[in-house]
Amino acid sequence: MDSQRSFLIIALAIVSFFLWQEWQKDYGPQPAVAPTQVSASSTGTADGGMASLQLESPETAAVQAATASSQLVKVITDTLELQIDTRGGNIVSLKLPQYALTKDSAEPYVLMRQLAGFEYVAQSGLIARDGPDRTESPLYQATNTEYRLSGDGTLTVPLRLEHNGMQIEKRFIFTAGKYDVRVEHYIVNNSTEVKTVQPFQHLRQNIDNGESSSMFMPIYRGAAFGSSEERYKKYDFSDMQKNNLNVSTQAGWVAMLEHYFVSAWIPDQQASNQLYSRITGGNKGVIGALGPVVDIDPGQSVTLGSTFYAGPKIQDKLAELANGLDLTVDYGFLWFISQFLFWLLTKIQLVVSNWGLAIICITLIVKGAMFPLTKIQYESMAKMRNLKPKIEELQARYKDDRQKMGPAMMELYRKEKVNPMGGCLPMLIQMPIFLALYWVFVESVELRHAPFMLWITDLSAQDPYYVLPVLFGISMFLMQKLTPMQVTDPLQQKLMMWMPVAFSVFFLWFPSGLVLYWFVSNLISLAQMLYIYRGMEKKGLHTRKA
Repeated sequence: MDSQRSFLIIALAIVSFFLWQEWQKDYGPQPAVAPTQVSASSTGTADGGMASLQLESPETAAVQAATASSQLVKVITDTLELQIDTRGGNIVSLKLPQYALTKDSAEPYVLMRQLAGFEYVAQSGLIARDGPDRTESPLYQATNTEYRLSGDGTLTVPLRLEHNGMQIEKRFIFTAGKYDVRVEHYIVNNSTEVKTVQPFQHLRQNIDNGESSSMFMPIYRGAAFGSSEERYKKYDFSDMQKNNLNVSTQAGWVAMLEHYFVSAWIPDQQASNQLYSRITGGNKGVIGALGPVVDIDPGQSVTLGSTFYAGPKIQDKLAELANGLDLTVDYGFLWFISQFLFWLLTKIQLVVSNWGLAIICITLIVKGAMFPLTKIQYESMAKMRNLKPKIEELQARYKDDRQKMGPAMMELYRKEKVNPMGGCLPMLIQMPIFLALYWVFVESVELRHAPFMLWITDLSAQDPYYVLPVLFGISMFLMQKLTPMQVTDPLQQKLMMWMPVAFSVFFLWFPSGLVLYWFVSNLISLAQMLYIYRGMEKKGLHTRKA
């Protein structure tokens, strides 16, 4: 089949186009949308509906009431450095000391912050009829202004409040080595009346903070949620501007994503929760969860808890916290292939202790597993090349009768035991693997700043000297020379000639780990070609153009 090389070009072009579409859809610049004005709804009630969650008033009050009477409580663990504002008991700053801001930087990665013109905070509290957050953010009292967790174990940071006959203790419970924090409201009703409260948790962030996203080095900033109906669904800021999220679900979770990192609220997984979103203050996106209404009898106490996660997208840890939370490591529609490849990659890395060597090893495994199909592909191409004179004879005989030409060609293929599509099947199988590995290298935080050797110090970033893309182009050119096709169309000839250059340029911005995979894959393919062609030539099949 003379057009198999053309099929290769078309297949790669289609894959490239879909990659570009996915980048643009998820990470590319979004059109400006006029923000929806959300007015403060009715005051808190005990009906459990969305009207009971008053978003505007408490948050506005939190800003206006940040007087000298409030203070910041600093908490330091081995994984987190954060600040809690006693006004509302909200997390207003969070750093990740185990992750550098940039490669070789001494500064930790800043996930949450509250700056002039921008804020990204985690808020939680109690609303409904007797909730202290119903009309304004309450002022908690803290025993200390700094807490530090040394060694193993846990650390509890308590904030206390007396409100309307209730004693409330808001507890932040930290565990060494973990990024998830248990947040509890311990409430004691000291009055003679039944008290009604309703817990909420949400994340609040400016829609635009000036960060840009490159098509080839994506930085996704937006929200996501999981429910009993949908394990994972993105809900970006443009979605918030169009419609308010309003989903009732058993369990569930809400999150804000920032490429390799995520912050998430996981409410009580045994309760029925309501997931919501809002645009507040004109340019701030909010996504959160509202728990069920709770009645507290006089003299009784209750503990209402949730989990807050802020840190890297470590898949197994996220999967333990909530169903579907691990899918925030967004591998796209081929996630099931990507997850298996990532699992295999991590197992190999444990042995070789180098992510670059692990990529080379997984390439050897993939190419080795595909060798039987590769053998079929090259043998089919060689047989098709040997059939060219007979095919041309049939084309000349039936040039004026295409209805007879088709059956005659199929009879020829049957007689010679040749499958005209045999050279295409391995390509069709390899393309999903290529796409799946692409998302592994782009999305997996384990590869962030992971060095290989020499000048490759970050496998998740592009090659700084473009050596790997150039080597890839050379290897692709050698593959063309080794298996030239008898294409007579001048346009196809030019396309084939420039294909290595075009894809080398295309790969300039790809993560170096992915280019390393494709370059090593080409080297293995060259070795397999030589081995297969040598065996076919011994059988009398011509493997090269005369």
